[in-house]
Amino acid sequence: MDEMVAPRREKTKHLFGSVKVGERGQVVIPKEAREIFDINPGDILLVLGDVERGIALVKADAIQEFARKILDSASRPDE
Repeated sequence: MDEMVAPRREKTKHLFGSVKVGERGQVVIPKEAREIFDINPGDILLVLGDVERGIALVKADAIQEFARKILDSASRPDE
């Protein structure tokens, strides 16, 4: 059904393999994942978590842009 709502032209779901958590809690994001999601040295990632669903990494600038759009639309209630 998702295909009917938003047809996908490219592969959107990925399995990048596994990573090992180091002694200091660090993980290496696989190169292919960094390339696909345009993650570069110095980027800030937010670590989100849900006890039932797991952990997600999100680029902070993506969340900031989303928040900006929400605030912009909230400041124009007539539209």
